[in-house]
Amino acid sequence: MKRLTGLLLVVLALGGIVLAQNALLINGAGATFPNPIYSKWFDEYHKANPGIAINYQSVGSGAGIKQATDGTVDFGASDGPMSDEQLKAYSDKHGSGILHFPTVLGAVVPTYNIPNVNASLNFTPEALAGIFLGRITKWNDPAIAGPNKGVNLPTEDIVVVHRSDGSGTTYVFTDYLSKVSEDWKNKVSKGTSVNWPVGLGGKGNEGVTGLVKQTPYSIGYVELIYAANNNIAYGAVKNAEGVFLKADLAGVSEAAAGAAKNIPDDFRVSITNAPGKNAYPISTFTWLLIPSRISDAAKRDAIKGFLKWAITDGQKFNEDLKYAKLPKEVVAKELKAIGSIQ
Repeated sequence: MKRLTGLLLVVLALGGIVLAQNALLINGAGATFPNPIYSKWFDEYHKANPGIAINYQSVGSGAGIKQATDGTVDFGASDGPMSDEQLKAYSDKHGSGILHFPTVLGAVVPTYNIPNVNASLNFTPEALAGIFLGRITKWNDPAIAGPNKGVNLPTEDIVVVHRSDGSGTTYVFTDYLSKVSEDWKNKVSKGTSVNWPVGLGGKGNEGVTGLVKQTPYSIGYVELIYAANNNIAYGAVKNAEGVFLKADLAGVSEAAAGAAKNIPDDFRVSITNAPGKNAYPISTFTWLLIPSRISDAAKRDAIKGFLKWAITDGQKFNEDLKYAKLPKEVVAKELKAIGSIQ
């Protein structure tokens, strides 16, 4: 009897392996910004739908856009919407378009490592632009010290850390700086990759977080959960109404509130430096990039099914990972847009 029971367990185990191997595999790549929530989603969705497995490579928005355009993945992901030129390149290659689907809302925060300074610092737009332009070089510069009275800031040089790879987080941060600083707009501008005036490069939000953590007197920019999970300091940023705000879900939701009511049909929108007393200024949607035409019917149906789940039931996982839920108006519009995937 024991031998029969043991044999049955072996057969069941082997059957499970075969089922897992036979699961429909969908491959995606792109933004590191939403990787924590995407990892959670793909795991939860597979539990509920064992016949579908989603493999996601957190390689940065620039690489995600490229791989989606090259057709080496089934979908891409980016924190910065594709440009008109990128959309045309995709269309020229595939004879069809690619669609943007907002998935969550998040925040980019200035994170820093200043030995013996435990205070949460306040940063003005002018200070952040000056630091990343290489014009503000000391931690006790008046542009930093002024909004942080009572904090004993050191005379040490500031070590700037930025992304080395094509990055949606970079797009969001440089989009913000381009709105608040004419110098930044004219000299550097915005993009997933820019010519940084100064600094060290780290790959992914993980790489920037690691560099800041191990480099005394450094400053960088990362998605909120990377700062929170790694227990490194991040500061408050002065918003468009003149209020210093530390990133939280309410501030991100407030930043999206205005745009949500009039979001364009292609969902490409910027919500950095948004109006509102409680709007956190470096907030963003992040997008999945889905081909408008998918020849494999099984993959098409699976991707559409996942999208519907992610923007509805999947939203319940957002807040524990420090992402804000999509506004209801955006969800309603997306549910209609999913029907255009053929």
